[in-house]
Amino acid sequence: MDAELASWLTLSLIPGLGNEGLRRLLQTFGSPAHIYAASAQALKQVVKPAVAVAIAQGPDEATLAPVSAWLEDSNNNIVTLADADYPQSLLNTSDPPLLLYVKGRRELLNRPALAVIGSRNATPQGLDNAESFAQAVSTAGLCIISGLAHGIDAAAHRGGLYGIGSSIAVVGTGLDKVYPAANRDLAHQLAGAGALISEFPLGTPPLAANFPRRNRIISGLSLGCLVVEAGLQSGSLITARMALEQGREVFAIPGSIHSPQAKGSHYLIKQGAKLVECAQDILEELGCIFTPTTKVCGATQDHPLFVHLGFDPTDIDSLSQRSGLTIEALSAILLQLELDGGVAVLPGGLYQRIN
Repeated sequence: MDAELASWLTLSLIPGLGNEGLRRLLQTFGSPAHIYAASAQALKQVVKPAVAVAIAQGPDEATLAPVSAWLEDSNNNIVTLADADYPQSLLNTSDPPLLLYVKGRRELLNRPALAVIGSRNATPQGLDNAESFAQAVSTAGLCIISGLAHGIDAAAHRGGLYGIGSSIAVVGTGLDKVYPAANRDLAHQLAGAGALISEFPLGTPPLAANFPRRNRIISGLSLGCLVVEAGLQSGSLITARMALEQGREVFAIPGSIHSPQAKGSHYLIKQGAKLVECAQDILEELGCIFTPTTKVCGATQDHPLFVHLGFDPTDIDSLSQRSGLTIEALSAILLQLELDGGVAVLPGGLYQRIN
């Protein structure tokens, strides 16, 4: 571990300092190295005396040992505000984490993303909607962000892992713990093909206060936030509010007027959230502004769907059987291929590749 990262880490682990206190120190002194070079008297002008004394005593190597051991795994990383690949979307929020523990694909932190959130006690239809919407959006190239909770979160991650956009779980524990334990297999899949991130130190248990804090990261990493199912008291409404405060788009899937799990979504729609019926609604609203050369929307002439499409007119059901993709996912892909001139839509709902 290099000296600069050690300075960031030891500061983040000082009891009583917190995100706000460390931000004040950085604004005053400029960098962790300059903070440690400051006198106790100068530090006391910015933070509480006990915190200033702890900083003045210098970095505690013992606190770094578990983190150093964790970083020996090449799949584990720590990203600080000083790193060039710190998520740019989070920098534009009012309370960006000063560092992030990352397990998995670090490069996903700067991929355009959609947050997909909702109830832990989701209905079967809600789970299906979460997975199919996430799969379609991920197939179009956006990363799916959620919180690894039961219900909608887990379904969204499964759908996200299916597409090229993959998925990131923002968790409320240290990354050496998995919560809930029932999602352990899913967490391993995310660590391999996607990523798990946390601002909380290793060893942090699933404290109730941590989860509202992690929600600002879920929304902050994303271009928009999709609420699939939520009751009126759901924490998803808090995340949706954070998304609005951060200038993100908020989408909601409507449900039955008799379903308690639809009440939160309907409330958001009344407050101005965009009602969506398919993934295309989200992609069109976000603009799908990414050029084909980036392969974010997957609409290049060598798109893998062409293997299944061939050159003869084909209906979407046949494409679904050949490719294994859902109708929802195919609709999003075919729309982008049509916009980019890769396919033509023929009478009778047929699609044909344009040579």
